[in-house]
Amino acid sequence: MHIAILTFEGFNELDSLIALGILNRVKKPGWKVSIACPSNEVRSMNGLVLKAQATLEDAANADAVIVGSGRLTRDVVADAALMARIRLDPARQLLAAQCSGTLILAKLGLLRDVPACTDLTTKPWVEEAGVRTLDQPFVANGNVATAGGCLASQYLAAWVIARLEGIDAARGAMHYVAPVGEKSEYVERAMKNIAPYIDFATHV
Repeated sequence: MHIAILTFEGFNELDSLIALGILNRVKKPGWKVSIACPSNEVRSMNGLVLKAQATLEDAANADAVIVGSGRLTRDVVADAALMARIRLDPARQLLAAQCSGTLILAKLGLLRDVPACTDLTTKPWVEEAGVRTLDQPFVANGNVATAGGCLASQYLAAWVIARLEGIDAARGAMHYVAPVGEKSEYVERAMKNIAPYIDFATHV
């Protein structure tokens, strides 16, 4: 099972790395989580340099893809050659986007006729792209989920785990990363946000 986290120049560390950390709490043979980038390395909005573990092209074959956000997302969607490298298919993949990553899904035509979540800065650009936004941290429609606010990345990770490995695995991952003394509250908040969008009759 391969989960690719699309991470671009100017990326937001909280979006890509929180999801990476939570997803890697699943300890199962064949479970792989990769930072997928358009180049060999990318620099974050705060100067952190990450080396790519996978390419954008590799993401086309992943079981799940999370599209991270960053301060240069509008440059990404304006780059036709770069966007052409992102080939995603909700019919066979779980797709999730964080904050301005929602704009990428919108520009790829993957949010037609469904509402989405994003951060407050990106909201007008997503709406300009023809997508209605919601004032909530997480929403999913079928195999496509979106989240708004950096720390909502935990909900994307929990949703992906729940869809691929089951709700107990998602609970376990969230319990591991939650603060001591607040674990029950954190787990229940995450489950409250994702549970309405988990269809256990649907498998990728």
